[in-house]
Amino acid sequence: MGVEISDSSASSVSEVDRCIERAKECELLAEKQVKFLCDKAREIFLKESNVQPVSCPVTVVGDVHGQFYDLLELFRIGGNAPNTNYLFLGDYVDRGTMFTDLFDYLPSTALVENQIFCPHGGLSPNLDMLDHVRAIDRFMEVPHEGLLCDLLWSDPDERSGWGISPRGAGYTFGQDISENFNFINGVEMIARAHQLVMEGYSWSHDRNVVTVFSVPNYCYRCGNQAAIMELDDNLNYNFLQFDPAPRPGDSSGSKGRQSSSDYFL
Repeated sequence: MGVEISDSSASSVSEVDRCIERAKECELLAEKQVKFLCDKAREIFLKESNVQPVSCPVTVVGDVHGQFYDLLELFRIGGNAPNTNYLFLGDYVDRGTMFTDLFDYLPSTALVENQIFCPHGGLSPNLDMLDHVRAIDRFMEVPHEGLLCDLLWSDPDERSGWGISPRGAGYTFGQDISENFNFINGVEMIARAHQLVMEGYSWSHDRNVVTVFSVPNYCYRCGNQAAIMELDDNLNYNFLQFDPAPRPGDSSGSKGRQSSSDYFL
């Protein structure tokens, strides 16, 4: 049966809430409902900045990669929205046409209390000041090179300077790069996602950069823990680590840690 959706604001909010409750119960949404949610999200994203300001308290979340039961576990540990304010850093799902079209409207980065810069991936040789990010036209499919691409694909590295990324997109950047960027822009650190780290979070560059990875046992085979980063009103941070949630019908014991992997995506 089709789902009737009113154009009124109150009805729209109620419909969003109904869709969320159905999703939390693992009930499939009708295509019309998915389109409705994507349209509503697009309306919000169009109003947001390329460097979206975020206030504390907030919980920073790294990759989740569509592992739905682990996402529910994340909310169980971190608290349900809107009681907990979340900042997701990307890699939400890996497929779906309406979703991937919507991703072209997402803010490129965020800035928590003007002190913590939050890209998905990292820095770029084309980036000195945050105003360079603010000037991007982000409403497009991500290009294969350039500032927008680098923000999504780059990774911190132990080597100084810029390097060629083994991913085939973006760059690697050393501690000298991150320190200089943070100093010029008056930020304390860079919080990013994009890389599997076995304990769910990892500091680098003398704590100028932190990687948060929020999908446990990535691809149901990597054996990693996940983590989220809580920031209180004073920007004090606390990492909450968690293991995979059990999946209905899974007899493989998905909560068990598997062998370590040097594979990262």
